[in-house]
Amino acid sequence: MSVRLAPATETDVGLVLWFINQLAIYEKAPNEVTATEDLLRKNLFGPHPYAKVIIAYVTKDSEPEKPAGFALYFHNFSTWVGKPGLYLEDLFVCSEYRGLGLGKKLLAQLAMVAKELDCGRMEWVVLDWNEPSIQFYLGLGAKQMNEWIINR
Repeated sequence: MSVRLAPATETDVGLVLWFINQLAIYEKAPNEVTATEDLLRKNLFGPHPYAKVIIAYVTKDSEPEKPAGFALYFHNFSTWVGKPGLYLEDLFVCSEYRGLGLGKKLLAQLAMVAKELDCGRMEWVVLDWNEPSIQFYLGLGAKQMNEWIINR
């Protein structure tokens, strides 16, 4: 099996929306997605892109390459550190490709981006019931910040 990570382009808008919907199904909230291809095209690839996407593609044996996962991220800023940060909004790997290291590869790619851009930190959240993801992140050495309460 070979893996290729690539930045999403405007032609990938439909695929990005598909990944978002798959993540929403996994997170038991399929009816909460209001994103559309037009909104994603405008906000990811328009004159002022607000976020970026990396797509993981997998090739097995002689089969054609297939999209297997994605990571969507954007930059925030830490006043205490005085530097930008990288915030991972979504990370998703299709169920048939889990356990093959794709999530780790996507996170490693994001860490490289953060390092190249001299980010002070890389952050993300995980749902409290999502034990497989919590264990995955802890296994990579992530530190949970339990003292922070998210407000929306």
